[in-house]
Amino acid sequence: MSMRLEQLRSFEAVARLANFTRAAEELFVAQPSLSRQIGALEAELGTALFRRAPSGVTLTAAGEVLLPVARRMLGDARSAREQLDELAGLRRGRVRLGAPPTLCVSLVADVLAAYRVAHPGIELHITEGGSRSLVDALDEGALDLALVVTRGERAAAPSTELLPLLSEELVVVSAASTGEGKRGQQRDQVTLAQLATMPQVAFSRSYDLRVATDAAFAAAGLTPSIAVEGAEMDAVLRFVERGIGVAVVPAMVVIDRPGLRSTRLVRPQLSRTVNLARRTDVGPSAAAAAMQQLVFETVDRLAAPGTQLAERVTVASRAQR
Repeated sequence: MSMRLEQLRSFEAVARLANFTRAAEELFVAQPSLSRQIGALEAELGTALFRRAPSGVTLTAAGEVLLPVARRMLGDARSAREQLDELAGLRRGRVRLGAPPTLCVSLVADVLAAYRVAHPGIELHITEGGSRSLVDALDEGALDLALVVTRGERAAAPSTELLPLLSEELVVVSAASTGEGKRGQQRDQVTLAQLATMPQVAFSRSYDLRVATDAAFAAAGLTPSIAVEGAEMDAVLRFVERGIGVAVVPAMVVIDRPGLRSTRLVRPQLSRTVNLARRTDVGPSAAAAAMQQLVFETVDRLAAPGTQLAERVTVASRAQR
């Protein structure tokens, strides 16, 4: 048995609040993610921990036994973390992290939620921008770390380096409740030529993602059908959910978004590499080093075998880090 602290933290919050929604809000996680944590813990223990009813949840006999044990383990972990944080200087400080908008709504959100729980005394500053501008900001000392996207090219500046984290497919998203699925013509995959005939919600031309998709259409001699152009990330996803058109997004964006349906893009398949950019001329602060480690751990967890992303995300080897 190898219960993880993350699972125990989720279990304790649900048991204390008797409500999955309130527990998810307290832990700064999406409710589907919280439910998966509880489900994984119950599967590992081989027994149900909660009785679920419209009025809320109550502990089973097994849950009653586990609760005091979980609280002791979480208390011991907190005590150890506090002592280690004192040594590492993580009681106070800040981390300045840069990332493109497409990562801020996926990987970065998970990283920040976990970091905030582990190190609540650290100030977090986020800068959204294109990969090239983020690398420049890192080189100038305006950022401590950055998550940047590359497609074959290396965007590192003289005093920075890029550590590959993962290779991620670009997918076509449509409204889960409308469109092809509703007409009974649901596809498992879409070619670039087929995509060109579909009304699309296109990102602003400042997005790396828009540059990549425009280049793919141009290389294939195709002219896409644009329904709405110039939108930012949040607007694109909302427009798609309302059936205005489809959009090309990274696979990680679709996690925990029941209003969207993801379809594989083929012939050609498009992908991008997500990298962690860091300075080479100065060492990271303790807070930034902790953030870097948490980025690695989050990537490994999100794309672990058997997860929703396992087939569409390939994690870089540890040797590349």
